[in-house]
Amino acid sequence: MSKHQTSVSVTRKVEEAGLACTMKSGSLPVLATPQMIAWMEEAACLCLDLSEEQTSVGISMNVSHDAPSPKGADIRIEANLLSDQGKILDFEVTAWMKDVCIGKGLHRRAIVNKKKFLSRVYPEQ
Repeated sequence: MSKHQTSVSVTRKVEEAGLACTMKSGSLPVLATPQMIAWMEEAACLCLDLSEEQTSVGISMNVSHDAPSPKGADIRIEANLLSDQGKILDFEVTAWMKDVCIGKGLHRRAIVNKKKFLSRVYPEQ
């Protein structure tokens, strides 16, 4: 049986750094899709109960960004664990501004050993 949480909800505020015009993912002062996705990954990570030697890495994300959000808006991000295949975990992720779903999708993460993973990225160290 999985020791991971089955769902997590976090609330984040849309700030200047997370606007499309600031992140260069668009030209308007609205929540940037990359910021929304980062919050979705964060929520999924918070579901996980990993050993000190482990971490998780995102390996796929299929998301729609369905409605704009202004600077200052509070966004609730939910991650629900759909499938735990040991080292591969699938999440349903959603983003809400009040009662409006502004984004949704499926996110997959892999559990990896930190040292082994980094040794492939930085083999000379």
